[in-house]
This record gives sequence, structure tokens and C-alpha cells, in this order.
Amino acid sequence: MSKALVIAAIFVGVLSPAAAETNSPAVSLATRPGWEAGGQLAGYRYEEPDPGVKIWGPRIGPAGTYTYHHAGSWFLRGDARYSYGELRYQGSGTKDRIPDSILEGRGVFGMDFFPGGGVSLSPYAGLGYRYLYNDLRGTTSTGAAGYRRYSYYLYLPLGLTSRSGIGGQWTLATTIEYDYFLRGRQASLLTDVNPGYTDAYNAQRNGRGYRLSVMVEKDRWALGPWMHYWNIEDSDSARISQILLGIEPKNQTREAGVEVRYRF
Repeated sequence: MSKALVIAAIFVGVLSPAAAETNSPAVSLATRPGWEAGGQLAGYRYEEPDPGVKIWGPRIGPAGTYTYHHAGSWFLRGDARYSYGELRYQGSGTKDRIPDSILEGRGVFGMDFFPGGGVSLSPYAGLGYRYLYNDLRGTTSTGAAGYRRYSYYLYLPLGLTSRSGIGGQWTLATTIEYDYFLRGRQASLLTDVNPGYTDAYNAQRNGRGYRLSVMVEKDRWALGPWMHYWNIEDSDSARISQILLGIEPKNQTREAGVEVRYRF
């Protein structure tokens, strides 16, 4: 993960001097205002290393953004996305076509700076919320029973977007972001497996996330690849029966794909 961020930083540093020869006026490198709507296509992979659980597969869904830009300086942006996939499970046996949904919303405040050299820098910070629903009900290839899972993350996005002109009225926008994990909550409906169990609600207190995107923008269109990564530590324990406690184990989520947006 760190290698990807380093490569992106080097890429921006190398590109910026070359862009100085062809970039548009500085105002064109400001954060784009207004409404944007589009869609995402991605590959997804969730892993719990200790028990060896994996859930993976393709996802698709819409995404939208609204940005208010004040006099070419500070901006407020809200964005949301929905992603759905029918995924594959491997752990206690295997299972296909697992419904899995992600709904995410964020709000950030940032400012544009124009240091020269044909580049703008736009740091930002805000608040994000991520909701995931995973439906493992039924049985796997070994006869193991599954259950529904709900996941809630609250986090602080801290990021930087660099824009530079690359000729022909095209702009390259590279964003690197660190997501400071505030708190998570996992709901595991174990009563789907055994009515004698209690549904588990586990608090997650430690974790971190990263994001990277490289978008090309022209007129009303923007297109490019992106990546999201989460690394979450073991949760607090929760009672699932009179004698048993359960935790949500340490896990990693990787999601990468392509997004296209149209600005209104």
C-alpha cells in the first residue's frame, strides 16, 4: 500500500514541471464546482488473515458529488456512492453469489493553493461514514451455516489533491488520502445460525484507511482509476451465549476500479 502512495507522489512531482509549459490559466486548476454524477466499476477483496476467510468479486454502482467553491479559494464538498456485488466466499467451505452492498457518504472542507509551476494543491479534511451489508445466509459447500453482517465505520478523511494541465485543455487530478478511523461497529446476526445464540454487536476502535485516485478532467467529464484500502484491528468482545464471547477479527479490505463522472 505504501509503495502505491510513493509511486503516486513521484508521478505528480515528475509531471508538474512538464505541465508548466502547456497548462491553462491558474483558475482552470481550481477545484471543480457544481454537481457531478457518474458510476464506478470495481474489484473487491475482504480478508480475515487469522481464520483464513476471503470474500471477493466485482462490484458496480453510482456515485455523486456536489462542490461549493467560494471565490476561487475555499470549498465545501459532499459526496456519496453506492456499490453492489454478488461475491464469492471462502472459509468454512465456499459459497457463491453473496449479496453485498456498500453505502458511503462524506463531507469535507478544503482550500486551493497555487504555488506556481503549473500546479495547484488542495488539502482537505472532513467526516466520512461507511455502511456495509453482507448476506451469508444459507450453507457453504461443507454444510456450514452463514448469517447476515452489518458494518459501520466513522472516520476522518485527510487528503491532498494536486491538479496540473497536461495539454489540450486536459487536467490531471491526483488525490492521496489518509482515513483516520474513529470508530466502527459490527452487527453479526448469529440467530440466523442458531436461535440459541445472541446477535453480536462488536465495537471496533483501531484501524486505518488509504485512498488514491488519478483522474483526467476535460470540460464536463472526468475519468480515471481509484483505490480504497482498510486495515481494521480486532474488535472488543461481545457475549453470544451464556458461556461464549465473540469478536470481529482483524481484517483488510481492498477495493480498486474505474470511475467516470459528468459535471452539470
